[in-house]
Amino acid sequence: MNGAELIVKALEAENTEYVFGYPGVSICPFFDSLSRSKIKGILMRNEQNAGHAANGYARVSGKPGVVAVSSGPGATNLITAIATAFADSIPIICITGQVPCEQIGSDMFQEADIIGACESFVKYSYSVRAAKDIPRIMKEAFYIASTGRKGPVLIDMPIDIQNAFGGDFTKIDKVMLRTYKPTVKGHAVQIKKVLKVLSEAKRPILCVGGGVISSGAQNEVTAFAEKYNLPVVSTMMGIGVMPSEHPLYIGMVGNNGKKYANRAMNESDVLIMVGARVADRAVSQPDLITKDKILVHIDVDPAEIGKNAGPSIPIVGDAKAIFEELNRAELSCDFKEWLDRLVYYSKTRDEKTESTAKYVDPNAFIKELSLALDEDAVYVADVGQNQIYSCGNYVVKSGHFLTSGGMGTMGYSLPAAIGASLAAPGRQIICTVGDGAIQMVLGELSVASLLNCNIKIIIMDNRCLGMIREYQHTHYENRYNMVDLMNLPDYSLIAKAYGIPFMRISANNEITESVKKILSRKGMLIAQTDIDADAFTAN
Repeated sequence: MNGAELIVKALEAENTEYVFGYPGVSICPFFDSLSRSKIKGILMRNEQNAGHAANGYARVSGKPGVVAVSSGPGATNLITAIATAFADSIPIICITGQVPCEQIGSDMFQEADIIGACESFVKYSYSVRAAKDIPRIMKEAFYIASTGRKGPVLIDMPIDIQNAFGGDFTKIDKVMLRTYKPTVKGHAVQIKKVLKVLSEAKRPILCVGGGVISSGAQNEVTAFAEKYNLPVVSTMMGIGVMPSEHPLYIGMVGNNGKKYANRAMNESDVLIMVGARVADRAVSQPDLITKDKILVHIDVDPAEIGKNAGPSIPIVGDAKAIFEELNRAELSCDFKEWLDRLVYYSKTRDEKTESTAKYVDPNAFIKELSLALDEDAVYVADVGQNQIYSCGNYVVKSGHFLTSGGMGTMGYSLPAAIGASLAAPGRQIICTVGDGAIQMVLGELSVASLLNCNIKIIIMDNRCLGMIREYQHTHYENRYNMVDLMNLPDYSLIAKAYGIPFMRISANNEITESVKKILSRKGMLIAQTDIDADAFTAN
């Protein structure tokens, strides 16, 4: 077999279903070999969006997504998607074509040092120099991407290596990497310390992040909270660890979180933070979460522990394994009075929003839409104001809530929804996106339409870059600059051009009937939702 055939065989050995990508000369040998495989190639309309589609696929399927692009601008276009996956710890395998080995460093046409360019935001990278190494490298890449703190792995594949003879494919069953041994089990002494401080606590709280979802520890964490009547808050990436209406779930913390959830975390005497970075969006002042309280920080990545706040009890390990161990213990503790206080906060201090009959209240719309969705629906939120509306009002049941948390990448939602729909073709997929972000990815409507994806696209249309306009409102005395999108394009004509059914929602009294229409239609739908440009998210 040549190198390209070995890559395909290795992907088949990993049970890969799809490769998202965009071809070019330097990756053509691979795509030629892929055409003779059962693996389906998904031609996206931009390399960045191919990476986001792999991201959405990975988050819903639970296994690494795969993206393949060409060298030079094809590879550099993929960089934003790689950084997005790295920031949110999403496992994707990124295969980039490259100029022939002997030409690397000569500034050949469409040569780019993609490994150097991505050094700071890949989990690991390979520059392949011999076709015979491909089976081993591919196996290692999947293992590295999907274990420990998950993330993107880059494989730079020169075209001559793809064409070179590499021998027969031999399936590799075990990976042995001397320098990579992620910790799974938490230290027994540290776990005992957690149980001790919890038994002595009066106001404990559990803060869950995206790492809980990455490790598949939702059931274990929920069981732990239910066992001890322990209140739970989440970061943005932790939305979905527990159902939104679970009696123990208080809400999302952070700059755009619920005030009462932030207050709950600040007033706690024991804070157990699991699978969450102590980053600025969730904790704007890290000193506050160590003041007058015991901080327990559980994370599979030792580099995150102590980076922004020094924990009293650090535990390195996989959340699922650690909470399986914690659930075996028996404690005598009663936090009912503390939980009752937090429920009171949530009922008396819930943020109120003002709406006008001229436009659709985005908070009310998202709440009503989410309540009508199936239990296992997948909701993909873009970034900006629509992300904040979604985080604050979407009612998660047992499905997925996807968004770009760490990087805040505009245009993420539509390609991620395409990947999610391929991972779960029978489930409802909702894509909520602003009119700024959708215009970055309009070409992907072609992909979604041709694949007949079951995606309902909700365009939050306020005719401006809403989040930046809001920032200019609060910080620049309403000096609005470079944020006006006017009234273009005409989304009804865009929908018609791509063969997608279209509807428009213009006022609050249309919400209930519109939600029924959206969810009764099979396949694709674009719903333009008119939002007041002054419907700010700030509390």
